[in-house]
Amino acid sequence: MKISLVKKLSLGFILAVLGSIILVSVISNYTVGSKFKNYLVDEHNAKVENVVKIIDELYSTQNGNSKINTDEIQRYAELQEMYIEIKDINNNTIYSSGKAHLQHKNMMGSMMGGGMMRNFSGINVGEYNENKYPLTVNDKNVGSIIVGYFGTSYLSSASVTFVSTLNHSFMISALAALVFGIILSVVISRQISKPLAKITETANLMRNGELSVRVKTNSNTKEIIELSNSINYLAETLSNQEMLRKRMTSDMAHELRTPLTTLKTHVEAFMDGIWEPTNERFEIFYEEIERLTKMVDNLRDLAKLEQMNMSLSKSKINVSAEIEKIIDNYKPIYNKENYELISSIVPDITGMIDKDKLVQIMNNLLSNAYKYLKDKGKVTVILKKEKDNIIIKVRDNGLGIPEKDLPYIFERLYRSDISRNKNTGGSGIGLTITKAFVEAHGGKIEVESEVNVGTTFTIVLPGLIKE
Repeated sequence: MKISLVKKLSLGFILAVLGSIILVSVISNYTVGSKFKNYLVDEHNAKVENVVKIIDELYSTQNGNSKINTDEIQRYAELQEMYIEIKDINNNTIYSSGKAHLQHKNMMGSMMGGGMMRNFSGINVGEYNENKYPLTVNDKNVGSIIVGYFGTSYLSSASVTFVSTLNHSFMISALAALVFGIILSVVISRQISKPLAKITETANLMRNGELSVRVKTNSNTKEIIELSNSINYLAETLSNQEMLRKRMTSDMAHELRTPLTTLKTHVEAFMDGIWEPTNERFEIFYEEIERLTKMVDNLRDLAKLEQMNMSLSKSKINVSAEIEKIIDNYKPIYNKENYELISSIVPDITGMIDKDKLVQIMNNLLSNAYKYLKDKGKVTVILKKEKDNIIIKVRDNGLGIPEKDLPYIFERLYRSDISRNKNTGGSGIGLTITKAFVEAHGGKIEVESEVNVGTTFTIVLPGLIKE
C-alpha cells in the first residue's frame, strides 16, 4: 500500500514524540519516585529516632524514675501517628500510647494500598510494623522502647499532594507535548512534501515533452534546493538537446538534398537527351557522390564517437617537438592561400600524452581555423607550461563565432550559421572529437570568440613532466 509523504512524515514525527514522551515519563517517574521514597523513609526514621531521643532524655532527667510525665510522649505519638510502648528491664510495660489513634491511618492504608501511591513510592502502606529500641540512662540499659506504625505513617498530606500534583503534571505535559508534536509534524511534513510535489509535477510534465517548464520553490532546505536546481538543469539540457536534434535533422536533410537534387537533374537531362555524357559531367556526378559518401562517413564517425571507449596509449613525448612538426606540415597549405601560420612554443616541454590523440587534436584545430580565415588570415599557435599543466592555444583572426552559438560548438553535428553559409564541407563533428580527446586526458578545452575579430581555443592538459 502506497502512503503519501505527508502521512509518512507525520506518522514518523508522532511516533517519535510518543516514544520520547513515554521514555521521559518512565525515567522521570522512576527517578523522582525512588528519590521521593528515600526522602520519606529518611524522614520517618528521623521521627522514630526523635521519639527514642525524647524518651531517653525524659528518663535521664528523672534519673531512671519510672514515674515520668508521659503527656509529651502521648502528644508526640498522636501527632506522628505512632504507637509508643515503654518497658522496663524486666519487660514490664511502663507506658503505652494505645493504638486507637492509628485506626484511621489503617483505613487510609486499606484504601490506598493498591493505588497510585503504592505504585509510585513502593511503600507497603497497609502493613503494621513495630521496631524495638533500647532505653538507656547514663549509658546503662534500663529497658526498651517499642515504636509501631502503619505504612501510611510515611505519608503526610503534603507528600500525598506532592505525588498527586507530580503525576498530574506528567499527564498534562505528555498531552501538551503530543499535541505540539502533531502540529509540528504536520507543518514540517507539508514544508517538505509541498516542494517535492511541485518537483514531481514538473518532472511528469518533462516526461510528456514539455521541456520549457521549470521548478519554482520557496524552500530553504538545502537538499530540496539542490534537487530543484538539478531538475531545472536537466530540463534546460534536454531542451537544448532537443533543439540540437531538430537542427541536426534539418541540416542533414539540407545537406543530403543538395547533391541528390543535382544528381537527379543531371540524370533527367541525360534521359531526355538534353545532355550528352561527357567527362566533365561525369566528374560532377563523381563530386556529388563524394559529398554523399563524406556525409555517410560523418554519420558513421558520429556513431563511433558515441560508442567510443576512450582508451589512451600515453607515453613520454616531447610535446614541443610534436607540435612543431604538425605546424611545419600545415605551413604549405596556409602559404598557398597567403595565410600566415606562426608559433610561440616553449622548447622541450615533455608530458605523458597519447601522441596520436595529440596529433588529431592539433589537426582538427588548425584545419578548422584554416577554413574560416579571411584575407590576410593569421593563425598563432602557443605552447607553454603553467604549474603542472601543458597549455596549448590556437588563435586566429577569422570570421569568429556568434555568441549565441558558443555554448553549442562542441555538440555533435552542430555548425553555426557562418560555417553553414561557407562552402567548407565541414561535418560539425571535429570539435566534438577534439573535446572528447582532451577530456579523456583529464584536461579541458575552452573557446573565446568575436564575430569578424577571431577565435581562440585554449587547451589545458595535465601530465607535464618536470625535468
